[in-house]
Amino acid sequence: MSDDQPTPRPAIPSPAALASRLQARPVAAPAAPVSHSESARFGRVDDTGTVFVTVGEEEREVGSYPGASAEEALQYFARKYDELAASADLLEARLRNPEVASKEVADGLTTLKEHIASTGVVGDLAALEATVARVEEGLAAKRAEEAQARAAARAVAAEQREALVAEAEKIAAQPAGSTQWKTSGERMRALLDEWKQHQRSGPKLDKTTESALWTRFSHARNTFDKGRRAWFADLETSRADARSTKEALVTEAEKLATSTDWAPTARAFKQLMDRWRTAGRASRAEDDALWERFRSAQDAFFTAKDEVVAAEDESFRANLVVKEALLVEAEALLPVSDVEAAKATLRGIQDRWEAAGKVPRADLERVEKRMRRVEATIREADEQRWKRTNPEVAARARSMVDQLEASVAATQADLAKAEAKGDTKAAAAATSKLAAQQQWLDQARAGLDEFSG
Repeated sequence: MSDDQPTPRPAIPSPAALASRLQARPVAAPAAPVSHSESARFGRVDDTGTVFVTVGEEEREVGSYPGASAEEALQYFARKYDELAASADLLEARLRNPEVASKEVADGLTTLKEHIASTGVVGDLAALEATVARVEEGLAAKRAEEAQARAAARAVAAEQREALVAEAEKIAAQPAGSTQWKTSGERMRALLDEWKQHQRSGPKLDKTTESALWTRFSHARNTFDKGRRAWFADLETSRADARSTKEALVTEAEKLATSTDWAPTARAFKQLMDRWRTAGRASRAEDDALWERFRSAQDAFFTAKDEVVAAEDESFRANLVVKEALLVEAEALLPVSDVEAAKATLRGIQDRWEAAGKVPRADLERVEKRMRRVEATIREADEQRWKRTNPEVAARARSMVDQLEASVAATQADLAKAEAKGDTKAAAAATSKLAAQQQWLDQARAGLDEFSG
């Protein structure tokens, strides 16, 4: 083979490229036999070297291959058809692949149609055009499916955005006093991040829907931020007021800490504590520091008071022994049999009780309660005796009995008359009246008996 002879390649150059080469180089020896394409049966070469392709009942001029044999020229244009047909088949296969977007298929179809329009080929052009038509028809269906899928995805995305907006509005609508500002603020930021993620990677919403949702979302965030700023501004003011109030209370407590006027000062500390509870809260650090000072002053007073009381209690233990003996003596008067004697004895016990003095604080209520029970029992016995001996009350009880006895006697007479006349109706009424009067009479006589008992 000559050095000027081009090496055979799988892809044959275009006629224009080949003509350019032939003009620049001497004519080489005949090329090696080329591979055969069945598409060549749709074409022919005339005596001038012009290649034609048959399409239905007509022929179309394709071109020529200068310097090549008729078979070489025909095979060249047939292989170019095979390349286009293979591209069309590949494009149709990609059309059926759900992973390939319609835009990619449309771009490929545009390129294929440009090549078909600009490239002379020999082959079954009707079959190629049928493939292109199927791709175009399938592309329209694929676009419709994708449009439907996008619409469904947009509907889902709109629902998801609506959920983000609804949650943001719910957070913004919380009463300021019950809002957990830190937790709610973190959630608001997370909702914004989710919104941005939807914008970056989610389906695009139509402009009207997205604008309306964003307006609501933005309003909810602004409302929340405004409420938070107002809340913390008010909180700072209230904390300053609470700090000022508690500082004044601490000053009062520290003045009272060394008082030895135990009872009034203890009441004063209780009042200070009541005011402390209603003073509100300062910042945590300030509140803790102020409380520590307040508690120290309070503890200092009550520790000193308890020490004094403990010493006093110890000195009162002898008094307790005396009063417990007096209690035994007083309780021996019960039950009361002779009121006057019990009253006279109790007066003597009470005089000695007062003379005995104070008892330890822990025993005070116990011994006082026992003595009050004895006093109450004797006083009640005296009142009952007075009721029985009161002449005015006894006279009223006797008068009541006399009136009821007269009334019962009159009713008995009416009953006898009715029975004598055979008046059953009158007799029944008299019997009923007599029963009631007799019951009242019995109760009156029982009351009278208490005065004569």
